[in-house]
Amino acid sequence: MASTTSPQDTTARHLDDRRRARTKMVRRGVAGLAAAAVLGAVGVGYSSTTTAAAPVTPSTDGTAAVADPMPYLPDHGYDGNPWGDPSTATDSTEATEATAAQQVGLAYISTTLDYGSGEAAGTGMVLTSDGEVLTNHHVVEGATEISVEIASTGETYEAQVVGYDAATDVALLQLKDASGLSTVATDSDEAVEVGDDVVGVGNAGGTSQASAAAGTVTGTGQSITVSDESGGSESLDDLIQVDADIVAGDSGGPLYDDDGEVVGINTAASSGSADITGYAVPIGAALLIAEQIASGQESGTVEIGASAFLGVTLAPTATGSATISGTVDGSAAAEAGLVAGDTVTSLDGTSITSSEALSEAIAHYDAGDRVMLGWVDASGQSHTDAVTLGAGPVG
Repeated sequence: MASTTSPQDTTARHLDDRRRARTKMVRRGVAGLAAAAVLGAVGVGYSSTTTAAAPVTPSTDGTAAVADPMPYLPDHGYDGNPWGDPSTATDSTEATEATAAQQVGLAYISTTLDYGSGEAAGTGMVLTSDGEVLTNHHVVEGATEISVEIASTGETYEAQVVGYDAATDVALLQLKDASGLSTVATDSDEAVEVGDDVVGVGNAGGTSQASAAAGTVTGTGQSITVSDESGGSESLDDLIQVDADIVAGDSGGPLYDDDGEVVGINTAASSGSADITGYAVPIGAALLIAEQIASGQESGTVEIGASAFLGVTLAPTATGSATISGTVDGSAAAEAGLVAGDTVTSLDGTSITSSEALSEAIAHYDAGDRVMLGWVDASGQSHTDAVTLGAGPVG
């Protein structure tokens, strides 16, 4: 049995690289609409600002107050073992350029967030030759477009989210028209133990240049609290803790053992004044979730496919009605001709009397469903039209 350290409650931060930092305005609901009457921006979700990473200092209670690590890609490498031997490095926790062997099955993930309101980048791992890619849920959260570049070949594909489990921070993507891809080698049979040599590989800083950070396992079965740019937080359990210098953009990438097999998914990092502590989801747990997603079994916290999306933004003053302030370009609402000032009154015969009612009604449908939409324009004239619900941002 693997040796462990005592689980600890550690505050950490996800490792995706937000190229344009985002201020969350509203949390996307299952219908692409959430808290509209209060927050006023439904189905859009983000505004963009630019920010730099802040220095990090431990708090007095022993947890870490964490800001995004600054992206970087050092220019020195390892000698000998192509998987990286910490004993030969200048600093065993510094990142280096990844070797060709470490890039087999590696994928760079780039996303457009909420219809162009932001961008993000992360990492993934190719599981099948026809393009199933494993990554973190938070790498694709909020995405409305996803492109994936294969590190070893430079080929780029469009991708769709097959499903995800936010509770364990796992997502499965499918690349469009992919075939003959090289895949990562995984090891879910041999237990990870404290002291094992590991290498975290990923798209550090969103540069589409693979870096490798060597280190050792310093804990297993760890529990952490993960924060994000919006100030929200969530808990992740049963993680592998490492002292490898994994950073922003590495999320979703492989944590290799000394045999060059994947034992975890780089997921979060906590840093103090000098040292970074990384965390990874064990590959065995992630593969079980990926298999469930691939089989289409939606249960518990596992979500399959895209949520339905009407594509309206609701007026901040819309209380007791579903009056809109605009539509998302190319959405079902826009195609039907809805404009600012219109009020949605029905969906497939269900009366809509509030933004919450609209959200609940859409939640019963899937992306691609065709429904009858009723609305009243600003002059009081009633309209109905059949619309095809689109795919909303990844929840």
